[in-house]
Amino acid sequence: MSRRRAPVPELRGRRCLITGAASGIGRATALAAAGRGAVLLLTDVNEEGLAETVARVARAGGTVAWSGAADLADHDAVVALAEEVHGAHGSVDVVMNVAGISVWGPIERLEHRHWRRTVDVSLMGPIHVLEQFVPPMIAAGRGGHVVNVSSAAGLFGLPWHAAYSAAKFGLRGVSEVLRFDLRRHRIGVSLVCPGGVRTPIVQTTEIVGVDRTKPAAAALVRQFERHAKSPEQVAERILDGIERDRYLVYTSADIRVGHLAQRLFPPAYELAMRLLNDRFASVARRSQVDA
Repeated sequence: MSRRRAPVPELRGRRCLITGAASGIGRATALAAAGRGAVLLLTDVNEEGLAETVARVARAGGTVAWSGAADLADHDAVVALAEEVHGAHGSVDVVMNVAGISVWGPIERLEHRHWRRTVDVSLMGPIHVLEQFVPPMIAAGRGGHVVNVSSAAGLFGLPWHAAYSAAKFGLRGVSEVLRFDLRRHRIGVSLVCPGGVRTPIVQTTEIVGVDRTKPAAAALVRQFERHAKSPEQVAERILDGIERDRYLVYTSADIRVGHLAQRLFPPAYELAMRLLNDRFASVARRSQVDA
């Protein structure tokens, strides 16, 4: 049986909404999409960083048709954003949910505010975007594509990631449903599951109860960065996933292999998670925040 043609086989001339565009994966994806001829609509909560992305796209000869700052966790703000975009430009062709935050920590350290903010931004934010932008895509009848950036934490039971995984596993579930629901409308869905990526979030992620300046914690962060991919590498994988209509988009071989092991060799996956958990617990003991 032949594979169906990708709903968006190329980005040239396509209106692409990208969230989290002020830095990291979002900025790199905006620049890469502009390089492929996409017409960009960009948003981020960081107004200054967003303006810098717009300027970089312009310097590279790309097209930003619209940009605006918004907190995606605020439903009313997303409704207003969508009304502005649709009023000026009509329905979009591609929605890329890149924006998100991360908080790490064992459950005995996490406070309700950590859970709430992580889920509000990293799960409800994308949902707000989907509910405002996907129905107009369906009504337009042109097909399209949806990208949801999850994480390795949306696949694996990584230590200290309970709050983050609550959001990223949730986004994975939404994507799995939309993957089939939207097929009849010729709208593809990609679930992106990055491992380590060298973005500002590496340095700004709050690790509750851990002093990142202590040697054990600093060594863990350095090891993470050594194995991390660049935002530009991740952006190219995302855009290839759109143009090839690929559902699961891995950005590094270790996550692909780990996901395969999880499904085919559960004992090996469970052993790896236990050993990783023991290591994180050791780092936590040696890196506690001083009272």
